[in-house]
Amino acid sequence: MTAAPREGEQAVGQVPPMLGFWLTLLLAVGGGIVVANLYYAQPLLAPISEALGIAPWAAGIAMTVTQVGYGIGLLLVVPLGDRFENRRLIVATLLVVAGSLLAAGLAANAPLFLAACFSIGVSASVAQILVPYASHLAAPADRGRVVGNVMSGVLLGMMLARPVASLMADAHGWRAVFLGSCAVVTVLALVMALVVPRRTPSDGFRYRTLFRSLRALLVDHPALRRRAAIQFCLFGAFTLFWTVIPLLLASSAFGMTQKGIAIFALLGVTGAGAAPLVGWASDRGWGRLGALAGILASVVAFALCLMAGAGHSGLVLLVVAGILLDCGVACSLVVGQRTILTLGSEGRSRVNGLFFSIFYSGGAIGSAVGAWAMVVGGWTLAMGIGLAVVLVAFALHVTERTSGASAH
Repeated sequence: MTAAPREGEQAVGQVPPMLGFWLTLLLAVGGGIVVANLYYAQPLLAPISEALGIAPWAAGIAMTVTQVGYGIGLLLVVPLGDRFENRRLIVATLLVVAGSLLAAGLAANAPLFLAACFSIGVSASVAQILVPYASHLAAPADRGRVVGNVMSGVLLGMMLARPVASLMADAHGWRAVFLGSCAVVTVLALVMALVVPRRTPSDGFRYRTLFRSLRALLVDHPALRRRAAIQFCLFGAFTLFWTVIPLLLASSAFGMTQKGIAIFALLGVTGAGAAPLVGWASDRGWGRLGALAGILASVVAFALCLMAGAGHSGLVLLVVAGILLDCGVACSLVVGQRTILTLGSEGRSRVNGLFFSIFYSGGAIGSAVGAWAMVVGGWTLAMGIGLAVVLVAFALHVTERTSGASAH
């Protein structure tokens, strides 16, 4: 016999209540806090390399290790949201994030720091357990809005991480970034343990069947494949832009300092504010239009980048491009997630993990291609590649109806 759930807890098979404003806000803030840890090291490679006695290029391996860990977490940790009680899983994984950040902040040598970065990447995948969890708790009519709100927090965390890390390290040193985040994540875990309701999945799959179920989900759902491919292209172009733009801004064309580059990144973050609006539109059947608007915003962004020259007018065009690109990625991501999270209630964590592992790999490739393009052909080649990639996303979107997959 199954014990009755305590007040505020959700039993298996029980219809979830409407997700309240404060719980939605908590999940959005929590997702942003967690995912930001994936990007803190990127602007801090120089002081980290100096402190640990390694070459700057070797310190750059920290970002690769973190990204690899995150990809593994998306495939192996996120699907566990369909197997284990969600609140306990979220809190436990958050505590692993906090411990990993503590280890990174106290690391005395490169091997310890890299091991901590890998653990941060794996455990930070908990951010993608929060999104399907919120979708489960939301009323069906509000699901797009709730997913949009939570994803806004995740996107803001991703976009704010670099400028926040730069400014904090400038004032208190690079270790303070990791130790401060450790304290914040620890508090977040405590709040989650006290506030969020339980959710026990009814799917009792065994872990050894995980990969088999992932393959079946990918084969059975063309909407998942199409939306993941579109986001793969957009996120690849997004990371290409944000990898190379600091190099251009720091060059003789603009001569900006690290603080100026951080401010530029903060201005771009405003584009993520479109995510809740697109989620609301998706709930009313305008998802395809919202996704198309996001893709076209990305196309315009790269066109502006190719037009931008040196000086104040060029800088204005680049700021507008950064805002449009952030807006475009956010819009398409919200529509894509809302679409895949309606494919089935009990497989949401696995579907979300697949979706994110596919499109996140686009980001890793985009970053590498951007660095290569700047060396080989400079800014024009990098932005030309970015424009070509978002046009591929446009083609995938406008032909989606013929594949039988549609964004709602």
